[in-house]
Amino acid sequence: MAFDKMEWHYGGDYPEGLPDENGGTHIGMFLAWIIARDLIGEMHHENSQEAIRRVLKREITGRDFLITECDERLWEEDISEEGLAFVQDYYDSETAFAQQYADYLQDYCDVFDAHAAANGFEYESIYHIENSWENVDRLMPTLDKRYQEWQVWHRNPANSDES
Repeated sequence: MAFDKMEWHYGGDYPEGLPDENGGTHIGMFLAWIIARDLIGEMHHENSQEAIRRVLKREITGRDFLITECDERLWEEDISEEGLAFVQDYYDSETAFAQQYADYLQDYCDVFDAHAAANGFEYESIYHIENSWENVDRLMPTLDKRYQEWQVWHRNPANSDES
C-alpha cells in the first residue's frame, strides 16, 4: 500500500510553473525524518545503504531519496515495522490518533505557516516550500513530538482497536 505518491500531487490540482519534484517535498521531508530516526525499512537497509548514508550526511535530501530509491512513492515496505505502525496512525487524517492529535500534512502546514507568518510572508501553496535541510530541521521537532505522543497513545490498550 502506498501512503503517498508524488504523482498524486503533481498529477492533480498543481500550481503551474513548478517542477514535478515539488510534489514530493513534503513526502521527502517525512522520509528524511524516517531515515534519521532509523525507521526505514529493511529493504532499504539491504539495497539503499549508500543513499541512506548520503541522507544522514545531508549530501542528498529525503526528496532525492524518494525519487531515486522509492520510485516517487512512500510504500509500506519503505518503513520498518514500528515506523509503519506510526505512519499508519499519523499519515492518514481519518485515524483515531490523527483525530486526537494531528496528521502529518496538518503538522507540515502548521509548521511552515507559522514560519512564514513569523517572517512576514505566506507560501503560495504547500508545493512552494523549499526542499532544504533547514526546513527539515524546522519540521523534525514536531515529528519527534508526534512520534513520542504516538508511542504513549499506542501503548494504551484502549487505542489498539481504534487505530
